[in-house]
Amino acid sequence: MSLTRHSLMDAIAARFGWRRAYETTTQVDALLTEQTKTAYAQATHHAQSATAKHTDALTVQPGVLTGARTRDLPTPLIERLEDAVDHGHELTVLLATTARATTAL
Repeated sequence: MSLTRHSLMDAIAARFGWRRAYETTTQVDALLTEQTKTAYAQATHHAQSATAKHTDALTVQPGVLTGARTRDLPTPLIERLEDAVDHGHELTVLLATTARATTAL
């Protein structure tokens, strides 16, 4: 298939809100890397905004671990937030592995 035909198919799919399935793990890795960069950028902004509004441990959410540390909130709370972040990372790795496995099907 030529690049032009792929581009046309991608354009048509985009009009319907669809996108092409990825055929190689390299393509999946590139997409995951792009999405990770975007997520980190958004999370940093969200964390900064959220911690500016909250001044005590009862109002801090797990997504604002950095803010909890910089505001010197209680160590047990920070440890629980770290546990949540670690668990989230483990789930992300499992999802990425699953996405890569779909290219082999």
